[in-house]
Amino acid sequence: MNPETAPRLCVIPGDGIGQEVIPAAVAVLTAVIPHLQIVTAEAGWGTFEKYGVSVPDETLVAIRACGAGLFGAVSSPSRQVAGYRSAILTMRQELDLYANIRPVQSWPHVSPRPDVDMIIVRENTEGLYVGRERWEDEGETAVAERLITRRASRRIAKKALELMQRQNRHKLTIVHKANVLPLTDGLFRDTVRAVFDGTRMNADERGFVIDELLVDVAALKMVAAPETFDVIVTTNLFGDILSDAAAHWGGGLGYAASLNWGDGVALAEPVHGSAPDIAGKGIANPIAAILSGALLARYVWGLEEVAERVETAVAHTLAHETYPQLTTTQAITQSILAVL
Repeated sequence: MNPETAPRLCVIPGDGIGQEVIPAAVAVLTAVIPHLQIVTAEAGWGTFEKYGVSVPDETLVAIRACGAGLFGAVSSPSRQVAGYRSAILTMRQELDLYANIRPVQSWPHVSPRPDVDMIIVRENTEGLYVGRERWEDEGETAVAERLITRRASRRIAKKALELMQRQNRHKLTIVHKANVLPLTDGLFRDTVRAVFDGTRMNADERGFVIDELLVDVAALKMVAAPETFDVIVTTNLFGDILSDAAAHWGGGLGYAASLNWGDGVALAEPVHGSAPDIAGKGIANPIAAILSGALLARYVWGLEEVAERVETAVAHTLAHETYPQLTTTQAITQSILAVL
């Protein structure tokens, strides 16, 4: 790969342990992608404290110019702060990163069972997360509006279809609550089904089947029978909750990677948060960040072999008998680099 064709990556460490795990992920990516072009930018609570904005315009411009970003973590205050808006929510909406991709698979040593391999495709821009909240009854009632559109439902369905075809997946589960929310979740379910029906292929021709589950039943199956899931497509809040629950089967949030994916731009991020209790101690696990980099390689840059190399190196590191003794960010990173 020569410098002219090498991918470009906007690196945004963010807050807390993001400052430690993102350099580790960049070290792995640069080891497997010659001439990877790196641009650095700022976002997060610390950025807000410095500049009065959590995501400067320059950061959005840099991500768009690169077409791909890698974000560490954000420390959001637990109270309302005038003028502050979560950095990751801002980037998702400003960049129209409408699909959140959360793969969950069993890993050696750290997973409770060996047979889990699913991908959750979560609509990433609407639902309750549009932030439409208001007071009524002189402060006695708080109201949140849930927004579901045919446009957003259609494009998340198309993204799920694209992913299933690229990854040769065999079963799609639509998760909703249309029995209680017939307008919003009914619109979502029917629109997703229409996209898949619009392929004009029967189940045998397209190579996969489609079913649907109410979200409470899906939650039960996530606990009792996670191996029955292949690809899940669902709305924003349901996807947020189910994907964090599913992360248990992949070893926990320290191993959970994600990709915020739009049209022509994407932002990968580990989902573990900024972990202020261990920030600066050099003990944060970088594997979620490293696996997030692999998602960029697979889905955004089309480098399937690179993604597989990184994931195989992670699996070898986890499977080795010395893994429990790797107690620092640097030690885990060096072990993965040694396998590569």
